[in-house]
Amino acid sequence: MTPRDAYSATVESAGQVAEIRSPAWPYLWVAKPGIVGMVVVATLSGLFVAGRGLPEGWLVFWTLISVMFSTAGAAALNNYWDRDIDQIMARTRGRPIPSGAVAAGGALAFGAAASVVSLVVSALWVNAMVAALNGAAIFIYVVLYTMLTKRTTPLATFIGGVGGALPPVIGYAAVHPALDVNALVLFLIIFAWQHPHFWSLALKYVEEYRAAGVRNHPVAMGVDATKWRIALWAALMVPITFMPYFLGMAGPWYLLAAAVVGGLHVGLAAWFLLSPRKVAMSVFIFSIIQLPLLFTILLLDIR
Repeated sequence: MTPRDAYSATVESAGQVAEIRSPAWPYLWVAKPGIVGMVVVATLSGLFVAGRGLPEGWLVFWTLISVMFSTAGAAALNNYWDRDIDQIMARTRGRPIPSGAVAAGGALAFGAAASVVSLVVSALWVNAMVAALNGAAIFIYVVLYTMLTKRTTPLATFIGGVGGALPPVIGYAAVHPALDVNALVLFLIIFAWQHPHFWSLALKYVEEYRAAGVRNHPVAMGVDATKWRIALWAALMVPITFMPYFLGMAGPWYLLAAAVVGGLHVGLAAWFLLSPRKVAMSVFIFSIIQLPLLFTILLLDIR
């Protein structure tokens, strides 16, 4: 399960029951605009860190356009490929393809066109590294995750997590194409954060995933093993979030925030692990707050 899947669980059920007002409206939902927005914010963080403030406007504009199209294209291709299991799962039955609002072929064409636009824009108006990273994000999410591993192995979470952690790296590469340890740290923070975030949500929908034949961690390994993994990754995230301070990227206010927020996250995960509960949405909801808060304070206390 990746950031795109998690966001779908919290947004789509409300948005896709709305009346379709124009022929173009369903394609907005195929592109998953909420996820596009999240990716734009993550990319802006990378731009800001690399430039120690926002770089020139045109570079920001074309970089964000490229990631918007790569994210929308990958989301549409994911909708196309998963249209069979989306019909089975109650939380995804209202998506544009299973609901009949968008033809499968239309979603495929839209996804392919948006992906190509992303690569062209980033190659022509940003740089080759950003084009390569956008291409990698699309390939990882669509081919390695959606097509090859999502339904067959719980390792798909880690594979999809690589693609999900690339947006701040893309923003960083727009300013510094020769990636360095700072870009790696941004990548590792989001990569580590994804696992407790998405597993805590996947537990809520475990029976739907089981019915659809998706072998994610809760389905393949059970509730208790997943709870252990949530606690482990919450703990691993703490030293990873300290790295910006020790590498000189951020100051003491960021370190304090990372310690407090990380401690609360670990405490919630430990409480969930020791409790008899099979689902704890408080862990999921806290993680939604955790990452934006950390990145906001990082940008405010950047060195």
